[in-house]
Amino acid sequence: MKTKRVTRRKFIASSSAGAAGALLSNPLPVFGSAGGAATELALKGGKPVRTADWLSWPVWDPEAEKPMLELLRSGDWYRGDGMQCKEFEKRYAGLIGARRVIATASGSAALIASLQVMGIDAGDEVIVSPYTFIASYNVIFDRHALPVFADTDQETFTINPHKIEEKITDRTKAILPVHIFGLPADMNRILAIGEKHNLPVIEDACQAWLAEYDGKMCGTLGDLGCFSFQNSKHIPSGEGGAISGNNDELMDRAFAYHNCGRPHGRSMAGMKENPVRGSNRRMTEVQAGLLLSQMRRARSDADKRLENALYLDARLKEIPGIIPYKLSDGATRSSYHFYPFRYKKELFDGLSRQKFMAALRAEGIPCYPGYGRQYFDGLIEEAISSSGYKRLFSPERLKRYREELHHLPDNDQLTEEAVALFQNMMLAERSDMDDIVNAVQKIYTYRKQLL
Repeated sequence: MKTKRVTRRKFIASSSAGAAGALLSNPLPVFGSAGGAATELALKGGKPVRTADWLSWPVWDPEAEKPMLELLRSGDWYRGDGMQCKEFEKRYAGLIGARRVIATASGSAALIASLQVMGIDAGDEVIVSPYTFIASYNVIFDRHALPVFADTDQETFTINPHKIEEKITDRTKAILPVHIFGLPADMNRILAIGEKHNLPVIEDACQAWLAEYDGKMCGTLGDLGCFSFQNSKHIPSGEGGAISGNNDELMDRAFAYHNCGRPHGRSMAGMKENPVRGSNRRMTEVQAGLLLSQMRRARSDADKRLENALYLDARLKEIPGIIPYKLSDGATRSSYHFYPFRYKKELFDGLSRQKFMAALRAEGIPCYPGYGRQYFDGLIEEAISSSGYKRLFSPERLKRYREELHHLPDNDQLTEEAVALFQNMMLAERSDMDDIVNAVQKIYTYRKQLL
């Protein structure tokens, strides 16, 4: 049965009255359990709001067992011998509205191939968000280029477009916005900056399957888009990734790179074998077979996460000190790989985020602190202290680069305040969302027990 698409705006319009009724019929605080409201926090020995388990992930589709077994028995596990990768590329392109898709071994492989195709080379600079998984800038180091961080917009959790132009130098060769947690970056402004300065835009949409911006899917707005299908992702295959694009020449070159440099497509017709540098970044047929199965639930799961996220938006913002994410201008839908909010400890009488999260977990609500200031973890210093980077960049540039890492105030603050809920929790029922809200409200109401 075909699933009807639901955008954020359509959902708000159709369900605002129902949500309002739910709020009125279930006023805060409740704290969830029969027999009256608990007055002692679970962390202090009280009864937790929730004791039930959450949905485990990934979810296996029993209907996929027969075709997967046939695939395994066939021995056609390499994409050159089978049809699974080609079929996945076709279906995923249709799902996100892209002209073409290339299946890769991982999201990192997709990013590396995209940077190569866009000409990012040793000694170049790429502007990227600092609030992201380390792969977003690890792949830039893989090209022996320098990841330059533009500060974060705390409200949207994504790169602040107003901070990008000040980071552009004569070595800047691309902009790499990240749709972190599935929250779309402000692409209209980012694309305008790219056009103004003749810089390609590569979307890191590795957490943004079916997220929407300005009527289009994330990953289809820039010159190239990159996705991940790692085991925690909404469309999982253990490992896996994809490149999306609408320019045939770029996509031909990306395919060639990911397939050991072999020429591909009309734009490379007539070229000799291995005319360009390449690497083996291919997806396997087994991965593609898993993805074809997992894709069947992608749309309905996305709609369920949206429904629950909008309900949480309405409930959580009523609790002092809890500030849910805000979508960027032009964004219409997140994919909610995580559901994030900011925790303001000053409104919880100074209760630390660490203790707040411990209390939330004790109430039966798993949570995650998001990304930290990873640029001080040692990875960057190891890279720019290497002999290669010392040859590629002047001592003055590297000194200035180190100093710039200490001037990301909005990102630094976000790393101290972010709290996120896992995507599998967003597939639960409305009563489960009430457990989340009631647990947060309970901690706020009895916060002094933890001070």
